[in-house]
Amino acid sequence: MMMKPRYLAVAIGLILSGAAQGADTSVSAIEARLNALEKRLQLAENRAAKAEARATEAEKQVKTLETRTASNEQQTRQVARNAEINQQKTAEVAERTKSLASINNKTSSAPEGFKFSGYARSGVIMNDSGTSTESGPYVTPAGQTGGAVGRLGNENNTYVELNLEHNQTMASGATSRYKVMLADGQRSYNDWTGATSDLNIRQAFVELGSLPTFSGPWKASTLWAGKRFDRDNFDIHFLDSDIIFLAGTGGGIYDVKWGDNLKSNFSLYGRNFDDLENKNKDDTRIENYIVTANNYAGPFQWMLSGLRAKNNQDRENTGTQGITNAADTGFHTMLAYHGDSFYGLRDGTSTTALLYGHGLGAEVKALGSDGHLTGDANTLRLATYGITPLSKNWSIAPAVLAQQSKDRYISGDDYKWVTFNTRLIQRITENFELAYEGSYQYMDLDPQGYNDYNKVKGGFYKLTFAPTFKVGDISDMLSRPEIRFFASYMDWSKELDRYSSSDSFGTDGFTAGGQWNFGIQMETWF
Repeated sequence: MMMKPRYLAVAIGLILSGAAQGADTSVSAIEARLNALEKRLQLAENRAAKAEARATEAEKQVKTLETRTASNEQQTRQVARNAEINQQKTAEVAERTKSLASINNKTSSAPEGFKFSGYARSGVIMNDSGTSTESGPYVTPAGQTGGAVGRLGNENNTYVELNLEHNQTMASGATSRYKVMLADGQRSYNDWTGATSDLNIRQAFVELGSLPTFSGPWKASTLWAGKRFDRDNFDIHFLDSDIIFLAGTGGGIYDVKWGDNLKSNFSLYGRNFDDLENKNKDDTRIENYIVTANNYAGPFQWMLSGLRAKNNQDRENTGTQGITNAADTGFHTMLAYHGDSFYGLRDGTSTTALLYGHGLGAEVKALGSDGHLTGDANTLRLATYGITPLSKNWSIAPAVLAQQSKDRYISGDDYKWVTFNTRLIQRITENFELAYEGSYQYMDLDPQGYNDYNKVKGGFYKLTFAPTFKVGDISDMLSRPEIRFFASYMDWSKELDRYSSSDSFGTDGFTAGGQWNFGIQMETWF
């Protein structure tokens, strides 16, 4: 067989080496040794080939790993890029959503389409003999000038308000709101009361808001016109007494913003007084116009109004001292604080208002509603109330209402009264509570013979216990609807029975000495 060069070199070396060692070495021995050497060389070559193959495989694996690593890095970079793109898209969507929400907040204060809301109260009341009785939040002689005494267990009428609204947002972002209110008051217990109903359209107006052509302080303002209750009215619900009530037919603008916490509302309202008979026996229509500016700075409210009723000065009021003519002008002002705590002492709410009126403005609550006020009439009123939880199961709502009115209808007359009222709620279960109410009113009235009223002074008090069922938040004193069973006890100074022959006190079966009233009533609003 052919020997490879390296094998030949080894053989020659061995031959030469063998020759050097001695001539006696045989050729067969040399061949045996060469064969053994060749086998060893073959084994070494095989091992080298295997090692080379393993090295090649390892190199392939390294290259494969490098390829995969590169691919993974590329995929990682793509994932990161996709995440970045998604994040940008998410941010864009969020920004568009925020912009749309901002537009909606600016252009619409009510849901699109139709809305139905309302208020109602209705119940039956009787005395401890099971017969009819006198009642009402204004049952005392002071009630004729606004002296309320508390409404819990002291109402016998059915009163209903039904409100229909339509709200719309235009493509320009402008909004419109139309509202109509149907109301009825009734003292009959019958199911059909059309003959004695006071059914009436109390409100019918339109508002236009967020007009694109408005800018500056007027940008977010709302125009309105029609017949309505003013949006700025507020009350003491537990007395059933407005602190300020402005209503009529007219127009105005809300939310003229001078700064972040400073805004104004302006309005013109028209009202009518009773017609007068002139010398020719023709009726003279008396129209009263009220111009009002309501200004807000944070929780503070300052209201200023001027009133004018041409020819109303021809109205005559008669008293023991003669005749006093009514006013044809007047003004009214109010300073109020709407707190978000219970007088800064604890959690809750509180509202306080100081009102003053002169001339036609001397009816400080129902502004512009009394045409018999004199040109010298002056009225000062203080109203305050608050609501706070005392514990998990108890809440309290105290209120104070006080007023003095001088030269109101007759020169020299004087009407003074003050009411203290407190309602206490005890939670029994999530649907049942016990309501307690106490009221005390002191009055000193000197009408100077107006409408044959007599001078009197004295006190009145009322205590009411009312187990109440409700389905709303039992801890919220103003959540409705609710159904009440009640027992009320009231008494007053005997002198108050002679104030007038036409009011409740002193009538048959309703004189000083103590009166019990019992009944059931529902109240709801939404």
